[in-house]
Amino acid sequence: MEEVTVAVRGISLNVLVDGPVDGTPVLLVHGNCSAAAFWRPLLRHLPPHLRIVAPDLRGYGNSEAAPVDATRGLRDFSDDIAALLDHPEIFGSGGRRITLAAHSMGCGVAMQLLVDQPARWHALLLEAPLSPYGFGGTHGLDGIPLKDFAGTGGGAANPDFVRRIAAGDRSGDEPTSPLAVLRTAYVADPASLGDDEQLLLDTVLSTAIGDDNYPGDSKPTDTWPGIAPGDRGVLNTMAPNHFNVAEALVAVEPKPPITWVRGDRDAIVSDTSFFDLAYLGKIGAVPGWPGEEAAPPQPMVSQTRAVFERYGPYAEVVLANCGHSPHVERPTEVAAELLRLL
Repeated sequence: MEEVTVAVRGISLNVLVDGPVDGTPVLLVHGNCSAAAFWRPLLRHLPPHLRIVAPDLRGYGNSEAAPVDATRGLRDFSDDIAALLDHPEIFGSGGRRITLAAHSMGCGVAMQLLVDQPARWHALLLEAPLSPYGFGGTHGLDGIPLKDFAGTGGGAANPDFVRRIAAGDRSGDEPTSPLAVLRTAYVADPASLGDDEQLLLDTVLSTAIGDDNYPGDSKPTDTWPGIAPGDRGVLNTMAPNHFNVAEALVAVEPKPPITWVRGDRDAIVSDTSFFDLAYLGKIGAVPGWPGEEAAPPQPMVSQTRAVFERYGPYAEVVLANCGHSPHVERPTEVAAELLRLL
């Protein structure tokens, strides 16, 4: 693949591109604590006639670590990508409908792009998407918010994991080291990382750290567990007070088809997510949990299914014994789903 630097909205984005500029256009949007190179296990299984475009989002990979305004939800990321689409180096003359594939947080960026520019997309492949109601802080199939949206945002990150990213820690000895998290949370089977392990770790360690990037700031609250979303940085972009596209998704016209791919052993996006402080409280991993009525875990997968059923043209593909990154663990199957959409 070729790397190009493109100026959009006053910042520079690093973009991986491959295939003929007039080839069938495919846009890949990576997730949190990741970068465009996280797609490389999938790219080996795609045919050469495709025009693949995979940007590093701001604050990841080799893109500029520009501040992230979380009050806009994920729109700082989605607006950057929207500005990229018609650049002549990217998709040639532009104007063509694009197939959009995204992973994890990137699926939230994709949902925002679908809401803002529905006519641009041929189809979407959403892999391990966060709920359309945001990450954490809601309950029920219709995303009823918890008081103060407590337990979400920048304060919900593990501080030792954040510190180790900032230090460039490549060890795997501690459970909060980036390599250990890659092996245990990103995938169900660490052996699936294979020879790509260090490359994928590089993408995790590329994450810009700080209040304006990852994880972001937080605010105190009297509601358990004592943290509420701030207004800056990555994790606050997904907090449900800033990101909630459920009703807008349902109302989108035209409606390109969506293929939703997920692993049945996903530790991050799940109705029993180990990254949801309410669920961790319920199982005793975070002290002081006030109970199911005050702080129920978020049914992330069930919420997504309920919204997609209202949306219309979608298919749910569940991969057995697979974790949060199906394109890493099962790249041939994910490639087949993407090519089916094409």
